Amino acid sequence: MSPAEFALLVLAGVGGGLTGSIAGLASLVSYPALLAAGLPPVAANVTNTVALVLNGVGAVSASGPELRGQGRRLLRLASGAVLGGAAGAALLLLTPSDAFERIVPWLIGGAAVALLVQRPPRELAARGAATHPTHRDPWWLPLAVAAIAVYGGYFGAAAGVMLLALFLLSTGEGLAVGNAMRNVVLGLANLTAAVGFAVFAPVAWSAAVPLAIGLFVGGRLGPRVVRRAPQLLLRRLIALAGLGLAVHLAVQAYG
Repeated sequence: MSPAEFALLVLAGVGGGLTGSIAGLASLVSYPALLAAGLPPVAANVTNTVALVLNGVGAVSASGPELRGQGRRLLRLASGAVLGGAAGAALLLLTPSDAFERIVPWLIGGAAVALLVQRPPRELAARGAATHPTHRDPWWLPLAVAAIAVYGGYFGAAAGVMLLALFLLSTGEGLAVGNAMRNVVLGLANLTAAVGFAVFAPVAWSAAVPLAIGLFVGGRLGPRVVRRAPQLLLRRLIALAGLGLAVHLAVQAYG
């Protein structure tokens, strides 16, 4: 890999980390960057998942204040994240590569549409606080986390969107705490899938390393950006970019 390609993957990782913190769509930047580096779709996806582990490390390490006192709750959700991430990774490894290439545009397009139609996170947080004023988790929350983690282990675009909405609506927590919980749970699902991919899948380590460096930096910066950035505008721009990427990948897959 040339120095220019290394630098571009680092920059893509930073962009992906920031995008993931703002909209839960880190793969919108990191996955196409790996395709542009010459990786085939399945290899790009597994390499992306491995690199995303450091995005979770960066985001969680920058969310200490929001995670204080959440240990017992996160321990209950961890089992769902781990089991779901493992199941999603197994599903990907069993999917033929040509079928995966045709599925990806629909996954990215669906993720972008979900981001466009979703109510603003602060509105979801207000609704969740009104519905669950005691901040007690429903019994089914670990099962819902596991279901989303299956998708996260398989591909992952918008898994963060779904987890954030789930936490805001079901726990009554505010945006900052819900976002921090999302980072931990999604990080565990990615880590579980990444371990499986490292053993059984064609990870391109020369691309994973620079991408992971950038994702770690972006993940560290992300929580600070979330606290200050104009969320609605940024989320809409990211969603429109996702739709454009979905169309581009669909033309390549079906053309």
